[in-house]
Amino acid sequence: MSPRESWVNTQLAHAFMRHAQPTLHTAVLAIMATVAMLYRHVDPLDLGVWAVAASSLTLLRYAILHAYRTRLAEADGVALREFMSLHSWAWPLSAVVWGALMFVVYHRAPVEEQLICMLMLSGLAATAVSSSPPCLRTFSAYCNGLGASVLAAFVWRMDFGGGVPAALDTGAEMAVVLVFLAVAHVTGRRMFRARHISLERQFDRQELIKALEERKRAVADAEAVRTRFIASAAHELRRPVHSLGLYADWLTLEPEFATQIARKIADSTRKIDDLFDSLFSLAGLDPASLTVHTQPVDLAALIHTVAEAHMPLARDKGLRLRTRAAAGQALSDPVLLARLVGSLLSNALRNTHGGGVLLAARPRRGQWRIELWDTGAGIAHERQQIFPQGIPQQGTAEGFGLELAAIYRLSQLLGHPVGMADRQGRGSVFWVELARYEKG
Repeated sequence: MSPRESWVNTQLAHAFMRHAQPTLHTAVLAIMATVAMLYRHVDPLDLGVWAVAASSLTLLRYAILHAYRTRLAEADGVALREFMSLHSWAWPLSAVVWGALMFVVYHRAPVEEQLICMLMLSGLAATAVSSSPPCLRTFSAYCNGLGASVLAAFVWRMDFGGGVPAALDTGAEMAVVLVFLAVAHVTGRRMFRARHISLERQFDRQELIKALEERKRAVADAEAVRTRFIASAAHELRRPVHSLGLYADWLTLEPEFATQIARKIADSTRKIDDLFDSLFSLAGLDPASLTVHTQPVDLAALIHTVAEAHMPLARDKGLRLRTRAAAGQALSDPVLLARLVGSLLSNALRNTHGGGVLLAARPRRGQWRIELWDTGAGIAHERQQIFPQGIPQQGTAEGFGLELAAIYRLSQLLGHPVGMADRQGRGSVFWVELARYEKG
């Protein structure tokens, strides 16, 4: 069942139950009026049996209504459908009981009382047509039960000794009942379909409004991200560029310190290069321009390839880069996954100044987990808050951490959760969780 169909059925069920109480109050008054009108003209035992049956069924429907209001007045979905299916028999059964009134009055009460009872039963059928039935099957069962009970009473009380005229009179009355039931069926189905279509359009309008609101929020979020992006770039560029200016002035004033100054200039230049790499990476991760091609990925081969590509950087910094990968496959985009793992490894190598880095892939709780352990200075608490935001709104002592923002955005594109933890002065660990690929 589609979400729209489920919502429409839920609204029909709620509307039917909300309108049930006035109908039940009317039924109580009708039972009392019927007994008062007929008790002098028909068999008291037959009338009493009918009154007890009608009253008992009315009380049962009151109990069903109370259970709905107590537990399901705001419910939707499966619980409401099960409740309506469990108690749907009560409505058609009440129609059978009300139709059985004709067993009591037909050819036994004065014509005026018979006519009043027929008009009352016609009113019941008209109420069923306009009472927003929860489904066509329940409505049809109600009309069929009412009609079958009335027609059975006609046949039961038919005067076979009255000859052809009496039979024709009864046949004419039965024909009138059948025509009335046919009209009620057609009218009820048309009204039900009209309500159904109206609710479908209401659902479509709500979905359209919701989509527009989500689009509006997405535009606002994109504007906020762009603003933070510009602020982040400006903040992180300012410091190394300012340092280059200071070193240039120092070199002009004291050229004898050229060797020491050159190293500092090279360090600032490298920081700017790293920053631009992060900026270009983050700017290129636009969901609208990237297509994810999910397929089985050999994790051991991917880990080896990524580690080999970063081995020169590890050697330059005097770090030991180790790998450990169990044999197996995961579902991902091999190109974007290699880019994600490479960004994590590059970030770890840049922020580790002694010891080493371990890149591993191991099964964990029915999934694969790529882990990256380093012996760096750890992760400041402020930087650990970057992942839920994409691009941080405030800077940290080490800058805005744009490389972590790029990693976060790439993980969102792939649908692979990324986490991080500080190892209390012994370094940090990052991990990526991936779905396991099982051969069919």
